[in-house]
Amino acid sequence: MAAMTQVSMKKKRTLGEWARSRDGQKVFVMVAFMIIPLVLLFVFTYLPFAEMFGFSFYNMKYIGERKFVGLKNYIRVFQRDDCFSALKNSLYYMGGSVVQLALALYLATVLSFKVKGGSIFKGFMFFPYLINGIAVGFIFKFFYTRGFVFDTVLQWFGFELENLPYWLKDQSINNISLVGTSVWRYFGQNMVLFIGAIMSVDSELYEAAMLDGANRFQQFMYIILPSIKTIIVLNVILSITGSLSAFEPPYVITSGANGTGTYFVIMHEIAHTQQKVGVASAMAIILLMIIFAATILQKLFFKYVFRSAEDEDLNATARRDKKLAKLAARKAGR
Repeated sequence: MAAMTQVSMKKKRTLGEWARSRDGQKVFVMVAFMIIPLVLLFVFTYLPFAEMFGFSFYNMKYIGERKFVGLKNYIRVFQRDDCFSALKNSLYYMGGSVVQLALALYLATVLSFKVKGGSIFKGFMFFPYLINGIAVGFIFKFFYTRGFVFDTVLQWFGFELENLPYWLKDQSINNISLVGTSVWRYFGQNMVLFIGAIMSVDSELYEAAMLDGANRFQQFMYIILPSIKTIIVLNVILSITGSLSAFEPPYVITSGANGTGTYFVIMHEIAHTQQKVGVASAMAIILLMIIFAATILQKLFFKYVFRSAEDEDLNATARRDKKLAKLAARKAGR
């Protein structure tokens, strides 16, 4: 009878009573925490993107008349030599990201074990990531200037200034010099992410591997690498997509001169110097599609690579179990 009374009381509860109840307050809190970030995301991300997508169909400047031209802006992007030739410079940054990730993974593996002074080294390596990108650009602009820091250090080791190249003018090496700034800035971030992932691996796996006689390299290949594959994939995707949208080093250090202009630098010049907002918007949409396609290809590639590795491990385990079963059967037959 008491249970029936409680059920009837719940059914008779009004909307105001429910809103003031604990259940109602929980719902309001959850909705509030969901709505606020969604509204901010819509206002500052999706709405500007929709506006930019609309701009890509107009021949327009920031101020003045707009003329609808359809897909002509996209056609103009493909017809401009400077737009897609700038993507070639992204290959330098992609190569730098591979070197950066390899070094970060190597040092993260070393520092994950007990190393004297490891904490101080981590701090020094992570510090460049905390510096503003514009400030990093000005630092390296002074660093690479003829006869200044880098040239002076090389002269200490016996190099003659006349034999040294112009690090920011020589087109055979200036893009490599700019890539060095990105490697220096983002190397510590990737290293810290790798260290966090490696530290989360169960220490009992290392102890079991050491009892089986596995050395450090074997522990890395068969314990660390499979355990942190998610972080590896994430870092590779972020590094490759970041290489396609490199902007700060070439813009601040060289202003895109001497063949150092990346896709973003050219897009910035078209939008703000030439005032061709429609063409620049079309370039941004095309770059988004390129980054989206590159991300999908990377995910498919790593999915295939790690799946193949897992299949090999399963096959090896199955073969080992079969051998043990045969050996046990022979012993039982005796």
